Amino acid sequence: MKDTRIVSGLCACILLSVVSLGCGSGVSVPIVSGTSNPLVAQYNIGHIRPGMTAWVEFGTDTNYGRQTSAVTNPADGRDLSILVAGMKANTTYHMRSHVDEPAGSWLDQDHTFTTGALPLATATAAGTESPLQLPGISASAPVPGLAPAPGVELLSLTSLSNVNILQAIVTDLQGNIIWFYPYSASPIKLMPNGHFILNLGVSLREVDLTGTTIRDVSVAEVNQSLQANGYDFTIPSNQGVPGGGQFHHDILVLPNGDWLTLCQIAKSFDSLVGYSGTTSVVGDAVVDIDPYGDVVWAWSSFDHLDVNRHPYFGLPDWTHSNALVYTPDGNLLLSMRNQSWILKLDYANGVGTGDILWKLGDGGDFTLDAGDPSQWFYSQHYPNIVNTNGSLTTLAIFDNGNNRTYSDGSVCASSPTAPACYTRGTMFQIDESTRLATLLWQDVPGFYSFWGGSIGVLSNGDVEFASSDPFNGPSSPIIEVTQTNSPQIVWEMNITGVNAYRGTRIPSLYPGVTWQQ
Repeated sequence: MKDTRIVSGLCACILLSVVSLGCGSGVSVPIVSGTSNPLVAQYNIGHIRPGMTAWVEFGTDTNYGRQTSAVTNPADGRDLSILVAGMKANTTYHMRSHVDEPAGSWLDQDHTFTTGALPLATATAAGTESPLQLPGISASAPVPGLAPAPGVELLSLTSLSNVNILQAIVTDLQGNIIWFYPYSASPIKLMPNGHFILNLGVSLREVDLTGTTIRDVSVAEVNQSLQANGYDFTIPSNQGVPGGGQFHHDILVLPNGDWLTLCQIAKSFDSLVGYSGTTSVVGDAVVDIDPYGDVVWAWSSFDHLDVNRHPYFGLPDWTHSNALVYTPDGNLLLSMRNQSWILKLDYANGVGTGDILWKLGDGGDFTLDAGDPSQWFYSQHYPNIVNTNGSLTTLAIFDNGNNRTYSDGSVCASSPTAPACYTRGTMFQIDESTRLATLLWQDVPGFYSFWGGSIGVLSNGDVEFASSDPFNGPSSPIIEVTQTNSPQIVWEMNITGVNAYRGTRIPSLYPGVTWQQ
């Protein structure tokens, strides 16, 4: 039975189970259909005018509760399809569309969609299936009256064994998986356009909510561009450094659409401090890839740092960078774990010299207000800018604490009598004009995470940080705490069977939309 409605002069031909591609066209497609991702539906809206916008609300009942971004119909008048994501497996959802035009708006009737099961196998290059395990995930809010910040949790997980385990995941705050990408990728980030960008080691990939590849840039393509543009390095096929890779640790989408990423590169040196003969040293490069796949700016650690400074982990893994940050003044922050430094690079929106403007950390260019060197961060992860005010910048930094050094020169865990190593969530304020650094806030959760981790300030002012605990199974705690002198745990997640390289709270799976609890 056809339900034909006239809304503000718009003829909306809607079938109870299908929507027409045009009034009277006789061609129809399902209003709601499945996609290649069992947790993602496609909602089709037919015969709407060019320039009109629509969005879909959805939930487990007709109160709905979540919504997609508003999408504008293509100018050529093609029908509009909206991907609906953020649903649990094996669950029936209600959804309906809202369509807006200058002359008025209309609301579709309710439709249902039942999601599929989470995958237990992935395809291999040989065309066979490889068993896929699911991580153990639990979450709770332990203190009544303290509500976690809204949103969902984006997880970049890492398996330290040969176990094939789901690694790129989004969960709700109850720990339910509501989105996934089935192949190993770390990290994964939500892009401004609502797609995800992933590092697969041998390539960088942009995918939509179904997991369909939109763009892929390979190491081979980047090397070809580096050579064509006269750079003096390329990315080797394999460095053999634990935790490394060709593309590794971070990807950054710039405001102009370029992709910035870290690459491992190598160079041989003779008679380095503490080493005899020839030593192959593994450092880092930063490459800026434009939307056409060309490298338009590149930076090499070998051009700007002393290879004889390898204070903590030795060689060949010299720098082991793990994060990139685009600054409000158009430059870059680069986190170097094996130097325990955060560098500011002269990027100048792609026309900079690459010179190191300053080095933050023990032995760098800033004086620590507290004076005690143990209060610096060590072997850090995921620095990010909380706010800026003139020369002042507040940085959230996950302080792993490896090789924490004390004023007497002792290093944590270096001897039976040395202090134990410990991990912190921290916030530092730095003054670029006076080169003074001040520890504004810290939380010492009582465990030691010697690698991995992330930190961020949430919309309600709480601080969330993720860590890895290889000593227990492995397991990875992620906690949200109050930003107070005596932090309280507001929310916590525990992940077992895999380590969390990063865990970050994002508002939703859609740009400009925040999902409440």
